[in-house]
Amino acid sequence: MVDDDLTASDGAILLVLMVEAREVLNTELAELYGLDVRKGPREKLEKLKYIASRKSGRTNALLLTDEGWLRVREDLDFTLRGAGALGSALKALHAAIRNRVLTRAGCATLGELFSSTDLRAPAKQDLRSRIVSAYYALADEPKDWVSLRRLRPFFADVARKDLDEALRRLIEEDNVSLAPESSGRLVTEADTEAALRVGGQDNHLLAIGV
Repeated sequence: MVDDDLTASDGAILLVLMVEAREVLNTELAELYGLDVRKGPREKLEKLKYIASRKSGRTNALLLTDEGWLRVREDLDFTLRGAGALGSALKALHAAIRNRVLTRAGCATLGELFSSTDLRAPAKQDLRSRIVSAYYALADEPKDWVSLRRLRPFFADVARKDLDEALRRLIEEDNVSLAPESSGRLVTEADTEAALRVGGQDNHLLAIGV
């Protein structure tokens, strides 16, 4: 059991973001699930590095980080503080997803399982194929720029150095490009942490098919 003092509500926030498997506005969470991630729990989960958030108009956009995806692979106790039968049901469902559904679905991570597009790479699930599959799942169309901040959470099972090395090999191919975010004002702390340093500069965006 991870000792991070998560409440049942904290765990529920992580679980909803896991299911969404994307950057999602707090207003969307309220509309879809009646979930309002207020400042207190948001800042707590940010401090634990389980989520990343950024201001988007009058609301916040939230996203599970690499650490967040790893955390939802561990036990989350939804029965704290008298949550009752509903908490027990959620705990049982979470355990079943981690221990049975993930393996049977043939996915390497929960990010792959909950992605709106199939991220599973063909054949031997080689890392290059997984990166390409993840890119096309996140891009609206080929040649679109996809931030590494959105890409990395799908590789929570891969060591950072191994993923970085695979990305460096990938960008040597003719139709692959890596670039920094042109507007410094758009670079969040999560973007900085996800960046890949190549050629003496931090790169935040990946494009395939260029």
